[in-house]
Amino acid sequence: MGAHTFLYRRTGGRLGHRVPKLPNTFLLLDHVGARSGIHRTSPLQYVEDGENVAVIASKGGYGKNPAWFYNLKAHPDTTAQVGSERRAVHARVVSDPEERERLWAKAVRMYRPYEDYRARAGREIPIVVLEPRNGA
Repeated sequence: MGAHTFLYRRTGGRLGHRVPKLPNTFLLLDHVGARSGIHRTSPLQYVEDGENVAVIASKGGYGKNPAWFYNLKAHPDTTAQVGSERRAVHARVVSDPEERERLWAKAVRMYRPYEDYRARAGREIPIVVLEPRNGA
C-alpha cells in the first residue's frame, strides 16, 4: 500500500482525505483485478454529486484508461472510503452526454489540469459514478 493509502486508512480519513494546498478531496477506491482477482485500493480525486461521487479515469492524460477503470467494469460492486465513511457502492460509467458534461464541468472546477489531460489523452476520458449500493 502506498503512503497516501496507508495514512488515509490508518487515520480513518483524517489524513489523506484532503491534501494541504489543494482544493480537491480524495477517496480510497477498493477494486478487484479484472483478470488477476487481486484486491487493490487506489486513492482518487472525486467530485460530489448528491449522494453519489464521481471519479475521472484520466490517468494524467495518458492514452489508455487506468487499470482501476477496467477492474470496475468487471466488478462494479465495491466499496469506497470517503473521509471517515466506508460506503458500499456500485460503479457506473457515465454515458448520458448531459450528465457527462455536467460532471466534467464540476471536475474541472475542482481540478483544472483535467482539461490539459483531455487535450493530451487523445481519447474520451471516462467518468465513473459511484452510487450507493441498494441493500448494503
